[in-house]
Amino acid sequence: MNNNITKNDIVNNLSKKTGFSVNLSKKLINDFIEILIQNIRIKSLNIKNIGTFRLINKKERIGRNPHTQKHFVISKRKSLSFIPSKKISNKLNNNK
Repeated sequence: MNNNITKNDIVNNLSKKTGFSVNLSKKLINDFIEILIQNIRIKSLNIKNIGTFRLINKKERIGRNPHTQKHFVISKRKSLSFIPSKKISNKLNNNK
């Protein structure tokens, strides 16, 4: 079983479930992702019954290639953290 899913897979599933055209489904997914990004940039985003997205600022640090043992600089960057809601956690753990 493949655990990877693409945006096109989501678009096609949404289209099949709702009866919307693929183009409309694609626009809905793209708009939803843009709304998520805009809100996460401002502050952490809590979507009720889904979970919380948090933006994490990581500092610059020294890394090491384990194969060659060479050191290099890992630049500072932003990362995203997701904490699922209790409802989703319970469903994942089969505790309905």
